[in-house]
Amino acid sequence: MYVTGRSALLVALGVVPVILFTAAGAEPWSVVGGWVLLCTGLAAADVILAANARSLEVTRVLPERALRDVPLAGELRVRNLGRRTLRAQVRDAWQPTAGAPSERLQLTVPPGERRGTALSLLPRRRGELRSEFVVVRSAGPLGLAGRQAKLPVPARLRVLPPFTSRRHLPSRLARLRELDGNTTLQMRGQGTEFDSLREYVRGDDVRSIDWRATARAGATMLRTWRPERDRHVVIVIDTGRTAAARVGDGARLDAAMEAALLLAALATRAGDHVHLLMFDRVTRARVTRVDGAQLLPALVEAMAPVDPQLIDTDWDAALAHVRGFTQRPALVVLLTAADDPEAARAFLASLPAVAARSRLLVATATDGPGETPERDDAAAVYAAAAIERARSDADRVRAAVERAGGDAVSASADDLPPLVADRYLALKAAGRL
Repeated sequence: MYVTGRSALLVALGVVPVILFTAAGAEPWSVVGGWVLLCTGLAAADVILAANARSLEVTRVLPERALRDVPLAGELRVRNLGRRTLRAQVRDAWQPTAGAPSERLQLTVPPGERRGTALSLLPRRRGELRSEFVVVRSAGPLGLAGRQAKLPVPARLRVLPPFTSRRHLPSRLARLRELDGNTTLQMRGQGTEFDSLREYVRGDDVRSIDWRATARAGATMLRTWRPERDRHVVIVIDTGRTAAARVGDGARLDAAMEAALLLAALATRAGDHVHLLMFDRVTRARVTRVDGAQLLPALVEAMAPVDPQLIDTDWDAALAHVRGFTQRPALVVLLTAADDPEAARAFLASLPAVAARSRLLVATATDGPGETPERDDAAAVYAAAAIERARSDADRVRAAVERAGGDAVSASADDLPPLVADRYLALKAAGRL
């Protein structure tokens, strides 16, 4: 049972009869008691005449998956199994990060009929969102009170990474087609995998002449090359405490996921094999031996429930897992924080073993130190000193990565995904992958 604001208003209106009857010589407390008794009786009658909130069949119509920060449209359906018309307010009990509307949904359902109302969600967190029940308030004909019931209607919604960096994919795929020589802009880029034979023309590299084919054809024949396919790209995402740092509008982990998804989409179109490892001290997600159109769905499914852990990452264990993905030379991309020498000490010690047998790229999402402010007062001097210290620390870590045989890049959360994709294409164009 519940009461509405109308009940309070009706009780307050009792001031009028109290004044009138008291002026006529009635006992004030008797008038007050009589008015309260009348209000209570009307409210009780309203509850009795209200439709039974428990004689309902409530179902949700929602997709199983949604993207974070993308509006989701569903429907809440209510079937009235009772004998009275239901005039109800319905509240769907999702957690706040589901982005459910705060206002109650209004429904009027005649006996034996079904009605539906739109249910909109705006998920603001990856992972699995749950709702276990729906609260229904059935109002009486007077609107003074009604019946309330909590109905078990379990639902689950899996929220996936949004992959907003997808917008950079078409331009990178166009550059990849140029590298493969499949566009009208026939580029003579170097590569490591044999493509075909063609006749020699002035300006070609004489080192690519195939003398055996020349002897057979009676004309000077040239070997053409393309970037090698069937390579392995191993993406390692650090899920330790540094992944929880705020970068831009989200966590560093979210920016790393965007970079990983864009690189994976590009690499699989290039014919390479992509492996994913999300690790801190244990494996949080692992995707391997998945290629083609199934790769991106597998990646976002694996990434969805992973959150940063407030522990230091065991890089020796993480890179030992990397060696288990492939025995062939590969491109290893480490998405982590590489801007603090003290925090990166254990990380840097593990890099030479990886760089000795694979191409190594260390990518970091950062807010960046920004422009050095004018030193007008003491606060500005301290701010300038902090910016310079951040730049110096980032340069020291970058130099350490390069000494270990790797390549280090850092950019904002929005700029990091295309930057990592460009480095991959540069390695392809140079024949180093």
